[in-house]
Amino acid sequence: METHTLELIQESDFVWTLPARGEMRVPGRLYASRRLLPLIASDRSLDQVRNVAWLPGIVGFSIAMPDVHWGYGFPIGGVAAMDPEQGGVVSPGGVGFDISCGVRLLASDLTEEQVRSRLGTLMDELSRRVPTGHGAGGIWPLDADGLERVLREGARQAVAAGYGTEADLARIEDLGALEVPDPAAVSHRARKRGVGQLGSLGAGNHFLEVQVVDQVLEAATATAFGLAAGHIAVMIHTGSRGLGHQVCSDYVDEMLASEHGIRLPDRQLAAAPVLSPRGRRYFSAMAAAANFGRANRQVITHAVRQAFRATLGKGAELALVYDVSHNLAKMEEHEVEGRRLRLCVHRKGATLALPPGHPALAPELRSAGQPVLVPGSMGTASWVLVGEGSAEAFDSTCHGAGRVMSRKQAMKGEGGAELQRRLAERGIRVVTRALRALPEESPQAYKDVDEVVRACHGAGLSRPVARLRPIGVLKG
Repeated sequence: METHTLELIQESDFVWTLPARGEMRVPGRLYASRRLLPLIASDRSLDQVRNVAWLPGIVGFSIAMPDVHWGYGFPIGGVAAMDPEQGGVVSPGGVGFDISCGVRLLASDLTEEQVRSRLGTLMDELSRRVPTGHGAGGIWPLDADGLERVLREGARQAVAAGYGTEADLARIEDLGALEVPDPAAVSHRARKRGVGQLGSLGAGNHFLEVQVVDQVLEAATATAFGLAAGHIAVMIHTGSRGLGHQVCSDYVDEMLASEHGIRLPDRQLAAAPVLSPRGRRYFSAMAAAANFGRANRQVITHAVRQAFRATLGKGAELALVYDVSHNLAKMEEHEVEGRRLRLCVHRKGATLALPPGHPALAPELRSAGQPVLVPGSMGTASWVLVGEGSAEAFDSTCHGAGRVMSRKQAMKGEGGAELQRRLAERGIRVVTRALRALPEESPQAYKDVDEVVRACHGAGLSRPVARLRPIGVLKG
Protein backbone atom coordinates (compact mmCIF):
# COMPACT_ATOMS: atom_id res chain seq x y z
CA MET A 1 0.00 0.00 0.00
CA GLU A 2 2.74 2.47 0.95
CA THR A 3 4.70 1.70 -2.23
CA HIS A 4 1.86 2.85 -4.47
CA THR A 5 1.21 5.96 -2.38
CA LEU A 6 4.87 7.01 -2.49
CA GLU A 7 5.01 6.64 -6.29
CA LEU A 8 2.19 9.12 -6.77
CA ILE A 9 3.05 12.77 -7.41
CA GLN A 10 0.38 15.20 -6.22
CA GLU A 11 -0.56 17.76 -8.88
CA SER A 12 -3.47 19.34 -6.99
CA ASP A 13 -5.91 18.46 -4.20
CA PHE A 14 -7.64 15.88 -6.42
CA VAL A 15 -5.14 15.04 -9.19
CA TRP A 16 -2.18 12.64 -8.90
CA THR A 17 0.38 11.36 -11.41
CA LEU A 18 1.92 7.90 -11.56
CA PRO A 19 5.20 8.56 -13.44
CA ALA A 20 5.95 6.59 -16.60
CA ARG A 21 8.55 3.94 -15.83
CA GLY A 22 9.90 0.97 -17.73
CA GLU A 23 7.69 0.13 -20.71
CA MET A 24 4.88 2.52 -19.81
CA ARG A 25 4.16 4.64 -22.91
CA VAL A 26 2.34 7.35 -20.93
CA PRO A 27 2.05 8.31 -17.24
CA GLY A 28 -0.83 7.25 -15.07
CA ARG A 29 -3.37 9.79 -13.84
CA LEU A 30 -5.43 9.29 -10.70
CA TYR A 31 -8.33 11.52 -9.68
CA ALA A 32 -8.92 11.12 -5.96
CA SER A 33 -9.08 12.91 -2.63
CA ARG A 34 -6.45 12.24 0.01
CA ARG A 35 -9.13 10.47 2.04
CA LEU A 36 -9.69 7.97 -0.80
CA LEU A 37 -5.98 7.21 -1.39
CA PRO A 38 -5.54 4.48 1.24
CA LEU A 39 -8.56 2.59 -0.10
CA ILE A 40 -7.29 2.85 -3.69
CA ALA A 41 -3.77 1.80 -2.67
CA SER A 42 -5.04 -1.24 -0.78
CA ASP A 43 -5.67 -3.34 -3.92
CA ARG A 44 -3.86 -3.88 -7.24
CA SER A 45 -5.70 -1.24 -9.22
CA LEU A 46 -2.69 1.09 -9.50
CA ASP A 47 -0.65 -1.82 -10.86
CA GLN A 48 -3.36 -2.16 -13.50
CA VAL A 49 -3.20 1.56 -14.30
CA ARG A 50 0.51 1.05 -14.92
CA ASN A 51 -0.10 -2.05 -17.05
CA VAL A 52 -2.65 -0.30 -19.27
CA ALA A 53 -0.02 2.35 -20.02
CA TRP A 54 1.96 -0.36 -21.90
CA LEU A 55 -0.69 -0.74 -24.59
CA PRO A 56 0.21 0.34 -28.14
CA GLY A 57 -1.21 3.65 -29.31
CA ILE A 58 -2.26 4.93 -25.87
CA VAL A 59 -2.27 8.74 -25.68
CA GLY A 60 -2.41 11.22 -22.81
CA PHE A 61 -2.64 9.19 -19.62
CA SER A 62 -3.74 5.81 -18.32
CA ILE A 63 -6.55 7.14 -16.14
CA ALA A 64 -8.17 6.05 -12.88
CA MET A 65 -11.35 7.55 -11.47
CA PRO A 66 -11.99 8.10 -7.72
CA ASP A 67 -14.06 4.90 -7.54
CA VAL A 68 -11.25 2.80 -9.06
CA HIS A 69 -10.72 -0.78 -7.89
CA TRP A 70 -9.17 -3.98 -9.18
CA GLY A 71 -10.77 -5.61 -12.22
CA TYR A 72 -10.07 -7.92 -15.16
CA GLY A 73 -7.08 -6.50 -17.07
CA PHE A 74 -8.11 -2.86 -16.78
CA PRO A 75 -9.07 -1.55 -13.36
CA ILE A 76 -12.76 -0.85 -12.84
CA GLY A 77 -12.84 2.92 -13.00
CA GLY A 78 -10.22 2.96 -15.78
CA VAL A 79 -10.12 5.14 -18.91
CA ALA A 80 -7.67 4.85 -21.80
CA ALA A 81 -7.70 6.38 -25.28
CA MET A 82 -5.86 4.75 -28.19
CA ASP A 83 -4.88 6.29 -31.53
CA PRO A 84 -5.67 3.76 -34.27
CA GLU A 85 -3.35 5.56 -36.71
CA GLN A 86 -0.44 4.86 -34.33
CA GLY A 87 -1.22 1.16 -33.90
CA GLY A 88 -3.76 1.79 -31.16
CA VAL A 89 -5.54 -1.28 -29.86
CA VAL A 90 -8.94 -2.23 -28.54
CA SER A 91 -8.98 -4.52 -25.50
CA PRO A 92 -12.06 -6.44 -24.27
CA GLY A 93 -10.63 -6.12 -20.76
CA GLY A 94 -10.91 -2.35 -21.19
CA VAL A 95 -14.66 -2.68 -21.71
CA GLY A 96 -15.49 -5.52 -19.34
CA PHE A 97 -17.63 -8.62 -19.49
CA ASP A 98 -20.92 -6.79 -18.90
CA ILE A 99 -20.80 -4.71 -22.07
CA SER A 100 -22.92 -1.55 -21.79
CA CYS A 101 -23.62 -2.12 -18.14
CA GLY A 102 -25.14 1.22 -17.33
CA VAL A 103 -27.58 3.30 -15.36
CA ARG A 104 -30.98 4.70 -16.29
CA LEU A 105 -32.93 7.23 -14.22
CA LEU A 106 -36.66 7.92 -14.39
CA ALA A 107 -38.33 10.92 -12.73
CA SER A 108 -41.92 11.51 -11.62
CA ASP A 109 -44.20 14.19 -10.21
CA LEU A 110 -45.07 11.91 -7.29
CA THR A 111 -43.90 12.89 -3.82
CA GLU A 112 -42.55 10.59 -1.14
CA GLU A 113 -45.75 11.10 0.86
CA GLN A 114 -47.85 9.85 -2.05
CA VAL A 115 -45.77 6.71 -2.48
CA ARG A 116 -44.73 5.76 1.06
CA SER A 117 -48.11 4.30 2.10
CA ARG A 118 -48.14 2.10 -1.02
CA LEU A 119 -44.43 1.28 -1.07
CA GLY A 120 -44.78 -2.37 -0.04
CA THR A 121 -47.36 -3.02 -2.75
CA LEU A 122 -45.28 -1.13 -5.31
CA MET A 123 -42.13 -3.12 -4.55
CA ASP A 124 -44.06 -6.39 -4.79
CA GLU A 125 -45.50 -5.29 -8.14
CA LEU A 126 -42.04 -4.34 -9.43
CA SER A 127 -40.73 -7.72 -8.29
CA ARG A 128 -43.56 -9.46 -10.12
CA ARG A 129 -43.03 -7.58 -13.39
CA VAL A 130 -39.21 -7.34 -13.56
CA PRO A 131 -37.33 -10.68 -13.74
CA THR A 132 -34.22 -10.87 -11.58
CA GLY A 133 -31.48 -13.37 -10.78
CA HIS A 134 -29.00 -15.51 -12.69
CA GLY A 135 -30.29 -16.78 -16.01
CA ALA A 136 -33.69 -15.19 -15.49
CA GLY A 137 -36.20 -15.19 -18.32
CA GLY A 138 -36.87 -11.85 -19.94
CA ILE A 139 -39.98 -9.75 -20.50
CA TRP A 140 -39.73 -9.57 -24.31
CA PRO A 141 -39.62 -12.99 -26.00
CA LEU A 142 -37.54 -12.85 -29.17
CA ASP A 143 -36.98 -15.16 -32.09
CA ALA A 144 -33.75 -15.09 -34.10
CA ASP A 145 -34.98 -12.32 -36.42
CA GLY A 146 -36.18 -10.21 -33.51
CA LEU A 147 -32.83 -10.55 -31.75
CA GLU A 148 -31.06 -9.53 -34.97
CA ARG A 149 -33.10 -6.32 -35.10
CA VAL A 150 -32.31 -5.55 -31.45
CA LEU A 151 -28.59 -6.08 -32.05
CA ARG A 152 -28.74 -3.57 -34.90
CA GLU A 153 -31.16 -1.01 -33.46
CA GLY A 154 -30.95 -1.26 -29.65
CA ALA A 155 -33.46 0.80 -27.70
CA ARG A 156 -34.91 2.13 -30.96
CA GLN A 157 -36.17 -1.35 -31.78
CA ALA A 158 -37.62 -1.71 -28.28
CA VAL A 159 -39.54 1.54 -28.71
CA ALA A 160 -40.71 0.46 -32.16
CA ALA A 161 -42.08 -2.72 -30.55
CA GLY A 162 -44.10 -0.68 -28.04
CA TYR A 163 -41.72 -0.65 -25.07
CA GLY A 164 -41.58 3.11 -24.58
CA THR A 165 -41.92 6.30 -26.61
CA GLU A 166 -39.90 8.25 -29.15
CA ALA A 167 -39.29 10.88 -26.45
CA ASP A 168 -37.24 8.30 -24.54
CA LEU A 169 -34.66 8.02 -27.32
CA ALA A 170 -33.46 11.63 -27.00
CA ARG A 171 -32.51 10.86 -23.40
CA ILE A 172 -30.35 7.81 -24.19
CA GLU A 173 -26.64 7.95 -24.97
CA ASP A 174 -26.13 7.69 -28.75
CA LEU A 175 -29.91 8.15 -29.11
CA GLY A 176 -30.38 4.51 -28.18
CA ALA A 177 -28.11 2.62 -30.57
CA LEU A 178 -24.57 2.31 -31.88
CA GLU A 179 -23.78 1.48 -35.50
CA VAL A 180 -23.06 -2.23 -36.01
CA PRO A 181 -21.21 -2.82 -39.30
CA ASP A 182 -21.13 -6.62 -38.90
CA PRO A 183 -23.80 -8.19 -36.65
CA ALA A 184 -22.46 -11.63 -37.64
CA ALA A 185 -19.51 -10.89 -35.34
CA VAL A 186 -21.79 -11.91 -32.44
CA SER A 187 -21.40 -15.65 -32.02
CA HIS A 188 -24.21 -18.19 -32.04
CA ARG A 189 -23.46 -19.00 -28.41
CA ALA A 190 -23.75 -15.33 -27.40
CA ARG A 191 -27.06 -15.03 -29.24
CA LYS A 192 -28.36 -18.18 -27.58
CA ARG A 193 -27.50 -16.79 -24.15
CA GLY A 194 -29.23 -13.48 -24.84
CA VAL A 195 -32.36 -14.44 -26.73
CA GLY A 196 -34.41 -15.22 -23.60
CA GLN A 197 -33.04 -12.50 -21.34
CA LEU A 198 -34.22 -9.22 -22.85
CA GLY A 199 -35.97 -7.31 -20.10
CA SER A 200 -34.28 -8.82 -17.05
CA LEU A 201 -32.26 -7.27 -14.25
CA GLY A 202 -29.77 -10.05 -13.52
CA ALA A 203 -27.94 -10.47 -10.23
CA GLY A 204 -24.77 -9.26 -8.51
CA ASN A 205 -24.62 -5.49 -8.15
CA HIS A 206 -27.53 -4.92 -10.53
CA PHE A 207 -30.61 -3.34 -9.00
CA LEU A 208 -33.74 -1.29 -9.40
CA GLU A 209 -34.27 1.42 -6.78
CA VAL A 210 -37.20 3.65 -5.91
CA GLN A 211 -35.60 6.86 -4.68
CA VAL A 212 -36.44 10.30 -3.36
CA VAL A 213 -34.73 13.46 -4.63
CA ASP A 214 -33.29 14.29 -1.24
CA GLN A 215 -31.30 17.40 -2.10
CA VAL A 216 -30.94 19.71 -5.11
CA LEU A 217 -27.64 21.55 -5.43
CA GLU A 218 -28.06 23.13 -8.85
CA ALA A 219 -31.69 24.09 -9.36
CA ALA A 220 -31.66 25.17 -13.01
CA THR A 221 -29.86 22.01 -14.15
CA ALA A 222 -32.10 19.79 -12.02
CA THR A 223 -35.14 21.39 -13.63
CA ALA A 224 -33.70 20.78 -17.10
CA PHE A 225 -33.25 17.13 -16.12
CA GLY A 226 -36.82 16.90 -14.78
CA LEU A 227 -35.84 16.50 -11.11
CA ALA A 228 -37.47 18.24 -8.13
CA ALA A 229 -36.74 17.99 -4.41
CA GLY A 230 -39.00 15.58 -2.56
CA HIS A 231 -40.13 13.81 -5.71
CA ILE A 232 -39.82 10.14 -6.58
CA ALA A 233 -37.26 8.76 -9.04
CA VAL A 234 -36.40 5.24 -10.19
CA MET A 235 -32.86 4.09 -10.95
CA ILE A 236 -32.14 0.98 -13.03
CA HIS A 237 -28.65 -0.55 -13.10
CA THR A 238 -28.05 -3.49 -15.43
CA GLY A 239 -26.38 -4.40 -18.71
CA SER A 240 -26.27 -6.86 -21.60
CA ARG A 241 -26.64 -10.00 -19.49
CA GLY A 242 -25.29 -13.31 -20.85
CA LEU A 243 -24.97 -12.02 -24.41
CA GLY A 244 -22.46 -9.33 -23.50
CA HIS A 245 -20.53 -11.66 -21.20
CA GLN A 246 -20.18 -14.20 -24.00
CA VAL A 247 -19.04 -11.59 -26.52
CA CYS A 248 -16.25 -10.57 -24.14
CA SER A 249 -15.26 -14.20 -23.49
CA ASP A 250 -15.23 -15.01 -27.21
CA TYR A 251 -12.89 -12.16 -28.11
CA VAL A 252 -10.57 -12.49 -25.13
CA ASP A 253 -10.00 -16.08 -26.25
CA GLU A 254 -9.47 -15.02 -29.87
CA MET A 255 -7.04 -12.26 -29.01
CA LEU A 256 -5.05 -14.47 -26.64
CA ALA A 257 -4.73 -17.07 -29.40
CA SER A 258 -3.23 -14.48 -31.77
CA GLU A 259 -1.36 -11.80 -29.87
CA HIS A 260 -0.55 -9.55 -32.90
CA GLY A 261 3.03 -9.17 -31.65
CA ILE A 262 1.83 -7.06 -28.72
CA ARG A 263 3.99 -7.32 -25.61
CA LEU A 264 1.74 -7.40 -22.53
CA PRO A 265 2.47 -7.23 -18.79
CA ASP A 266 -0.79 -9.11 -18.15
CA ARG A 267 -2.55 -11.58 -20.48
CA GLN A 268 -5.88 -10.17 -19.32
CA LEU A 269 -5.01 -7.11 -21.44
CA ALA A 270 -5.35 -9.18 -24.62
CA ALA A 271 -5.91 -6.74 -27.47
CA ALA A 272 -5.96 -6.29 -31.22
CA PRO A 273 -5.24 -3.21 -33.33
CA VAL A 274 -8.44 -1.21 -33.79
CA LEU A 275 -7.97 -1.25 -37.57
CA SER A 276 -7.22 -4.98 -37.84
CA PRO A 277 -9.92 -7.44 -38.99
CA ARG A 278 -10.17 -8.89 -35.47
CA GLY A 279 -10.34 -5.44 -33.89
CA ARG A 280 -13.11 -4.43 -36.28
CA ARG A 281 -15.08 -7.62 -35.56
CA TYR A 282 -14.80 -7.10 -31.81
CA PHE A 283 -16.00 -3.52 -32.23
CA SER A 284 -19.06 -4.73 -34.14
CA ALA A 285 -19.84 -7.44 -31.58
CA MET A 286 -19.34 -5.02 -28.70
CA ALA A 287 -21.63 -2.42 -30.31
CA ALA A 288 -24.30 -5.07 -30.86
CA ALA A 289 -24.05 -6.15 -27.22
CA ALA A 290 -24.29 -2.50 -26.18
CA ASN A 291 -27.46 -2.18 -28.23
CA PHE A 292 -28.84 -5.23 -26.44
CA GLY A 293 -28.02 -3.57 -23.10
CA ARG A 294 -29.82 -0.34 -24.06
CA ALA A 295 -32.84 -2.33 -25.25
CA ASN A 296 -32.76 -4.33 -22.01
CA ARG A 297 -33.04 -1.19 -19.87
CA GLN A 298 -35.73 0.17 -22.19
CA VAL A 299 -37.89 -2.93 -21.78
CA ILE A 300 -37.41 -2.87 -18.00
CA THR A 301 -38.49 0.78 -18.06
CA HIS A 302 -41.76 -0.25 -19.70
CA ALA A 303 -42.38 -2.79 -16.93
CA VAL A 304 -41.57 -0.21 -14.24
CA ARG A 305 -44.04 2.24 -15.75
CA GLN A 306 -46.71 -0.47 -15.79
CA ALA A 307 -46.02 -1.29 -12.14
CA PHE A 308 -46.34 2.36 -11.10
CA ARG A 309 -49.63 2.78 -12.96
CA ALA A 310 -51.04 -0.46 -11.56
CA THR A 311 -50.14 0.55 -7.99
CA LEU A 312 -50.55 4.33 -7.97
CA GLY A 313 -52.98 5.10 -10.80
CA LYS A 314 -52.82 6.62 -14.26
CA GLY A 315 -51.19 9.82 -13.02
CA ALA A 316 -48.08 7.93 -11.90
CA GLU A 317 -46.04 8.72 -14.99
CA LEU A 318 -42.26 8.30 -15.24
CA ALA A 319 -40.14 10.36 -17.65
CA LEU A 320 -36.68 9.27 -18.69
CA VAL A 321 -33.95 11.55 -17.31
CA TYR A 322 -31.04 9.76 -19.02
CA ASP A 323 -29.48 6.40 -19.82
CA VAL A 324 -25.67 6.11 -19.94
CA SER A 325 -23.31 3.15 -20.19
CA HIS A 326 -20.17 2.72 -18.12
CA ASN A 327 -18.60 -0.32 -19.83
CA LEU A 328 -17.88 0.62 -23.42
CA ALA A 329 -15.26 1.57 -26.00
CA LYS A 330 -16.20 4.23 -28.54
CA MET A 331 -14.60 6.10 -31.42
CA GLU A 332 -14.55 9.78 -30.47
CA GLU A 333 -12.76 12.97 -31.45
CA HIS A 334 -10.53 14.57 -28.81
CA GLU A 335 -7.74 17.13 -28.76
CA VAL A 336 -4.37 15.81 -27.57
CA GLU A 337 -1.34 18.12 -27.43
CA GLY A 338 -2.96 20.55 -29.83
CA ARG A 339 -4.01 17.92 -32.37
CA ARG A 340 -7.57 16.79 -33.09
CA LEU A 341 -7.53 12.98 -33.16
CA ARG A 342 -10.08 10.24 -33.66
CA LEU A 343 -9.49 7.89 -30.76
CA CYS A 344 -10.77 4.61 -29.39
CA VAL A 345 -11.75 5.56 -25.83
CA HIS A 346 -12.15 2.69 -23.37
CA ARG A 347 -14.32 3.42 -20.34
CA LYS A 348 -14.55 0.53 -17.92
CA GLY A 349 -16.50 1.47 -14.83
CA ALA A 350 -16.34 5.08 -16.02
CA THR A 351 -19.02 7.34 -17.46
CA LEU A 352 -19.10 9.70 -20.40
CA ALA A 353 -19.57 13.23 -19.03
CA LEU A 354 -20.23 15.66 -21.89
CA PRO A 355 -20.30 19.38 -21.08
CA PRO A 356 -22.98 21.93 -22.01
CA GLY A 357 -23.00 22.72 -25.71
CA HIS A 358 -21.57 19.40 -26.86
CA PRO A 359 -22.98 18.49 -30.30
CA ALA A 360 -23.49 14.82 -29.34
CA LEU A 361 -26.23 15.83 -26.88
CA ALA A 362 -29.86 16.01 -27.93
CA PRO A 363 -31.02 19.64 -28.35
CA GLU A 364 -33.15 19.51 -25.19
CA LEU A 365 -30.06 18.70 -23.08
CA ARG A 366 -27.44 20.71 -24.93
CA SER A 367 -27.73 23.88 -22.85
CA ALA A 368 -27.60 22.01 -19.53
CA GLY A 369 -25.01 19.34 -20.29
CA GLN A 370 -25.13 15.57 -20.00
CA PRO A 371 -26.66 13.94 -16.92
CA VAL A 372 -24.22 11.62 -15.15
CA LEU A 373 -25.81 8.91 -13.02
CA VAL A 374 -23.79 7.67 -10.05
CA PRO A 375 -25.34 4.90 -7.95
CA GLY A 376 -24.16 4.49 -4.41
CA SER A 377 -24.27 1.22 -2.55
CA MET A 378 -27.48 -0.42 -1.38
CA GLY A 379 -28.78 1.69 1.48
CA THR A 380 -26.74 4.82 0.68
CA ALA A 381 -27.38 7.84 -1.52
CA SER A 382 -26.95 8.02 -5.29
CA TRP A 383 -26.12 11.15 -7.25
CA VAL A 384 -27.01 12.94 -10.45
CA LEU A 385 -24.07 14.98 -11.75
CA VAL A 386 -23.56 16.99 -14.92
CA GLY A 387 -20.56 16.64 -17.20
CA GLU A 388 -17.86 19.31 -17.23
CA GLY A 389 -15.97 17.99 -20.24
CA SER A 390 -12.45 17.39 -18.95
CA ALA A 391 -10.20 17.19 -22.03
CA GLU A 392 -7.47 15.47 -20.02
CA ALA A 393 -9.93 12.72 -18.97
CA PHE A 394 -11.49 12.42 -22.45
CA ASP A 395 -14.85 13.72 -21.15
CA SER A 396 -15.09 11.00 -18.49
CA THR A 397 -16.02 10.73 -14.82
CA CYS A 398 -16.81 8.11 -12.17
CA HIS A 399 -19.55 5.47 -12.41
CA GLY A 400 -20.37 4.67 -8.78
CA ALA A 401 -18.97 4.27 -5.29
CA GLY A 402 -16.41 1.56 -6.10
CA ARG A 403 -15.88 -1.60 -4.09
CA VAL A 404 -13.50 -1.84 -1.15
CA MET A 405 -14.41 -5.46 -0.32
CA SER A 406 -14.73 -8.46 -2.56
CA ARG A 407 -18.08 -10.20 -2.55
CA LYS A 408 -16.52 -13.05 -0.58
CA GLN A 409 -15.23 -10.64 2.07
CA ALA A 410 -18.59 -8.87 2.27
CA MET A 411 -20.35 -12.18 2.89
CA LYS A 412 -18.38 -12.60 6.13
CA GLY A 413 -20.37 -9.80 7.78
CA GLU A 414 -24.01 -9.80 8.79
CA GLY A 415 -26.50 -12.22 7.21
CA GLY A 416 -29.01 -11.35 4.52
CA ALA A 417 -32.05 -11.31 6.80
CA GLU A 418 -30.23 -9.14 9.33
CA LEU A 419 -29.16 -6.66 6.61
CA GLN A 420 -32.68 -6.55 5.17
CA ARG A 421 -34.11 -5.86 8.64
CA ARG A 422 -31.53 -3.15 9.39
CA LEU A 423 -32.33 -1.35 6.13
CA ALA A 424 -36.07 -1.65 6.84
CA GLU A 425 -35.49 0.15 10.15
CA ARG A 426 -34.07 3.03 8.08
CA GLY A 427 -37.18 3.13 5.88
CA ILE A 428 -35.66 1.17 2.97
CA ARG A 429 -37.68 -1.82 1.79
CA VAL A 430 -35.46 -4.45 0.11
CA VAL A 431 -37.00 -7.16 -2.07
CA THR A 432 -34.77 -9.98 -3.30
CA ARG A 433 -35.06 -13.56 -4.48
CA ALA A 434 -31.56 -14.33 -3.14
CA LEU A 435 -31.63 -13.20 0.51
CA ARG A 436 -28.55 -15.22 1.39
CA ALA A 437 -26.45 -13.31 -1.19
CA LEU A 438 -27.70 -9.86 -0.15
CA PRO A 439 -24.61 -9.02 2.00
CA GLU A 440 -22.45 -9.12 -1.16
CA GLU A 441 -23.80 -5.62 -1.85
CA SER A 442 -23.90 -4.28 1.70
CA PRO A 443 -23.00 -0.59 2.13
CA GLN A 444 -19.72 -1.33 3.93
CA ALA A 445 -18.46 -3.16 0.81
CA TYR A 446 -18.20 0.18 -1.02
CA LYS A 447 -16.41 3.50 -0.81
CA ASP A 448 -18.25 6.59 0.41
CA VAL A 449 -20.09 7.77 -2.72
CA ASP A 450 -20.30 11.33 -1.38
CA GLU A 451 -16.49 11.45 -1.20
CA VAL A 452 -16.17 10.01 -4.71
CA VAL A 453 -18.50 12.71 -6.03
CA ARG A 454 -16.56 15.39 -4.13
CA ALA A 455 -13.33 14.21 -5.78
CA CYS A 456 -14.89 14.27 -9.26
CA HIS A 457 -16.13 17.81 -8.65
CA GLY A 458 -12.78 18.94 -7.27
CA ALA A 459 -10.95 17.47 -10.25
CA GLY A 460 -13.22 19.25 -12.74
CA LEU A 461 -14.73 16.08 -14.20
CA SER A 462 -18.37 16.63 -13.23
CA ARG A 463 -20.34 18.61 -10.70
CA PRO A 464 -23.21 17.56 -8.40
CA VAL A 465 -26.79 18.41 -9.32
CA ALA A 466 -28.98 16.30 -7.03
CA ARG A 467 -28.69 13.67 -4.31
CA LEU A 468 -31.09 10.71 -4.31
CA ARG A 469 -32.08 8.65 -1.23
CA PRO A 470 -33.37 5.07 -1.63
CA ILE A 471 -36.66 3.94 -0.13
CA GLY A 472 -37.16 0.70 -2.08
CA VAL A 473 -34.61 -1.72 -3.58
CA LEU A 474 -35.21 -4.66 -5.92
CA LYS A 475 -32.23 -7.02 -6.31
CA GLY A 476 -31.59 -10.38 -7.91
